Amino acid sequence: MQRMGSILGIKPEAIAEYKRIHADVWPEVLATIAACGIKNYTIFLKEPENLLFAYFEYHGTDFAADSAKMAADPKTQEWWSICMPMQAPLETRKDGEWWAQMEDVFHVD
Repeated sequence: MQRMGSILGIKPEAIAEYKRIHADVWPEVLATIAACGIKNYTIFLKEPENLLFAYFEYHGTDFAADSAKMAADPKTQEWWSICMPMQAPLETRKDGEWWAQMEDVFHVD
């Protein structure tokens, strides 16, 4: 299992809607997340900085392939088309990233 953390901005005017839609994520999107080996997925919001922090545990063997599988799913694409206009990617993210990946520097059970 690999722990994954990433960060993304959110537009202040979109916060209420972002919370609303995430209170009832589409079942097809949740099924795709699970089918791609992702468990224990949580998104946190930090205001007033308007940052989203995502944490999940990846239980697969090829994250790039599973990420591509998720990105190819039509229902996930539809979900992203709703979410992405609400988001504000960090300028410091790496090429090809939407959510900026974070380095795991400490963990204790």
